Amino acid sequence: MHNITEQWVKVLNNNSERPIVLVCEHASNFLPPNLNGLGLSEQQLKSHIAWDPGALGTAKLMAHNLDAALVASQVSRLMYDCNRPPHSSTAIPLTSEKQLIPGNSSLTPAAKEQRVETYYKPFEAALTQCIDRLVLPLVVTIHSFTPIYLGQTRDVEIGVLYDADQRFADAFMRQAGEQPRFNIQRNQPYAPTDGVTHTLKHHALSRGLLNVMLEIRNDLISTPEQQKEMAEYLANLIDLSLAENN
Repeated sequence: MHNITEQWVKVLNNNSERPIVLVCEHASNFLPPNLNGLGLSEQQLKSHIAWDPGALGTAKLMAHNLDAALVASQVSRLMYDCNRPPHSSTAIPLTSEKQLIPGNSSLTPAAKEQRVETYYKPFEAALTQCIDRLVLPLVVTIHSFTPIYLGQTRDVEIGVLYDADQRFADAFMRQAGEQPRFNIQRNQPYAPTDGVTHTLKHHALSRGLLNVMLEIRNDLISTPEQQKEMAEYLANLIDLSLAENN
């Protein structure tokens, strides 16, 4: 397994020839020390507002099971959300789950552009390079979400999200119906109208590639054992769904 690590993005299993690219945009809660935690507490920076807990561990195991490449951001989405285009107002969020982000409140246009150049552009370039070296790869983004959001309990356990192209999502839902272990729903707990499909649109829809975004409730991937079980389950469904689309 050949891995590439730039300063703010990591590509695992980069020499795989299998036409599958996994993406984990919210893999890390890391912030450079000079940002002083963006004015947030250590506890806040460990929470979901800063990253997707459990997503990277699960994605790494999926990459191993699928023999797929994995592109993962190495910085917190609070500094720059790599699943948002630079023009998005939430690319550098002023709030997250109603929590103010003090360190983002008074950035100059030049400071915002510096974050785009430093943190987003290398991620975008690494993912583009990874996709371009393969022949019509499937693009799968891996995320996690909280069991309770703004006081509302979420019953969905795995979300299968898509934008304009639902070919792979349809196959995935059919295969999941044959193995009904979890509460799996389409475009839940988020949908394209929430602005969460940037990576799919920019890197997959633009090339006509099969794609899907998988959202996993984070209480189901909070331990290494849970991550292993979930990775095996999802990798198997991806294999079956890919075979259906070929």
